[in-house]
Amino acid sequence: MTIIPEDPTQIDWPARQAAAAIPFQVIGGRPVNPCERTGRTGQGGLRHWGEAQAADALVMATDRAGRRWIVMVERADGHGWALPGGHVDPGETALAAAIRELAEETGLTLDDAAWTTTPPRYVPDPRATDEAWMVTTLCTTHLGTVEQLPPVAGRDDAKRAAWIQADDYTTLTGHLATTYRGRVFAAHLDMLREALR
Repeated sequence: MTIIPEDPTQIDWPARQAAAAIPFQVIGGRPVNPCERTGRTGQGGLRHWGEAQAADALVMATDRAGRRWIVMVERADGHGWALPGGHVDPGETALAAAIRELAEETGLTLDDAAWTTTPPRYVPDPRATDEAWMVTTLCTTHLGTVEQLPPVAGRDDAKRAAWIQADDYTTLTGHLATTYRGRVFAAHLDMLREALR
């Protein structure tokens, strides 16, 4: 387990800046969010300083009626429904992290799946501050047309997991609202809108 110092001036910022997916400044020993001003300082709800890299798995399938479905998880922290995903561990690739998180949060393992990845992107996480933020890599696979959607179940830090109809973003939000009284996790709104065009 990594110990996060309370004082950000104790962090080796040049090494962190060199490994960052999105360049950022450090002023007075404190990291500066390169993409937005939140009006909040400190670690916030993210419990780290500066950039943290994550990976998210977008698993799609089409049913025999031609409807597109994606796997989503309801977050246990009450922030809504999200793609399965989480932090990239040291020495781990984003794709490996997305596949690991998918299995941990939904029980779904896809040994023969072909994946594509996007460049890392900043996500407007509601827990972010001016000194702590998230960057994610979206990893996508399509299972093709299936007779039956593979079973999924919420595990680890996912309250539940489900296949959500997602012919487009409007269909996705409608299905979440009517079936689960749910909403999309704020950090994934733009990413899902773009992916489901």
